[in-house]
Amino acid sequence: MFNPFKPVEMIEAQVFQPLPEKFRQRRRSAWSDPNRQGAEVECFLEGPSFDRQGNLYFTDIPFGRIFRIPPGGDIELVTEYDGWPNGLKIHKDGRIFVACYKKGLVTVDPNTGHVETILETMYSEGFKGLNDLHFASNGDLYFTDQGQTGVLDPTGRVFRYEANGKLDRVAVNVPSPNGITLNLAENQLYVAVTRSQQIWRLPIMEDGSTSKTGVAIQLSGGHAGPDGIELDAEGGLLVCHLGVGIWRFDDNGLPTHLIHAGDAHRLMTNIAFGGPDNKTLFITDSLSGNIMTAELPIAGKVMYGLS
Repeated sequence: MFNPFKPVEMIEAQVFQPLPEKFRQRRRSAWSDPNRQGAEVECFLEGPSFDRQGNLYFTDIPFGRIFRIPPGGDIELVTEYDGWPNGLKIHKDGRIFVACYKKGLVTVDPNTGHVETILETMYSEGFKGLNDLHFASNGDLYFTDQGQTGVLDPTGRVFRYEANGKLDRVAVNVPSPNGITLNLAENQLYVAVTRSQQIWRLPIMEDGSTSKTGVAIQLSGGHAGPDGIELDAEGGLLVCHLGVGIWRFDDNGLPTHLIHAGDAHRLMTNIAFGGPDNKTLFITDSLSGNIMTAELPIAGKVMYGLS
């Protein structure tokens, strides 16, 4: 008899590369004071993403740093600027796009480290604090505006920055929009809504608007809700669940795998597929300052920015 509720397969993540000691200096920052409740931090890593050459880029929010791991190489600093970089994705022309909590949507030149603001405001109104972003195959860029929103202030927003320069509000009144990705057909947008412990599904209509937005997945437990999300090649959704691990849900929203870190406590916040067969999941272990990896049985969705 068919049973959709099969046991979840466990996969243990391993440390790939730790942030070198020369980049670790435990201290407070203007970002960590409200977001880590005044605790001193060495880093808070986020936003892993690969370029065409196989370089893995990632961000360090509280200290405005962007790092890179070349193929076969060690972690190196690309740039350090007066910002709080979170999600990072790479355009097919090589530009690095960053959702910066402090400065809005910015680009980074991978050769010089120069940071340029693309969108600082929306019709002269400042963003609440950008979090993550995702490219569609046509060059449109979807991004989340999370700020400090939550269940008592459900005013987070989701935007689409079209390839022609038009900015659209795709969703409003979202209680903490975080990770974001499209399904394989690109007619549904998935958004991790951290403070309500949910993954929302936003059907995209022919004119670009959304209709019948609903909850695709309801989570519980952990230290917070879902963070970074990404699709695999079979339409499965990988969800970073803070304090729990990384779930894989099939295309029917049922859990199939859980990536964990054994007995060690990890705050695994965001992910990117890589490796020779695109089946290696690279993970930012934010507070510990480690890049983790896990081997999966299913390859990741090809990122359209690199196609």
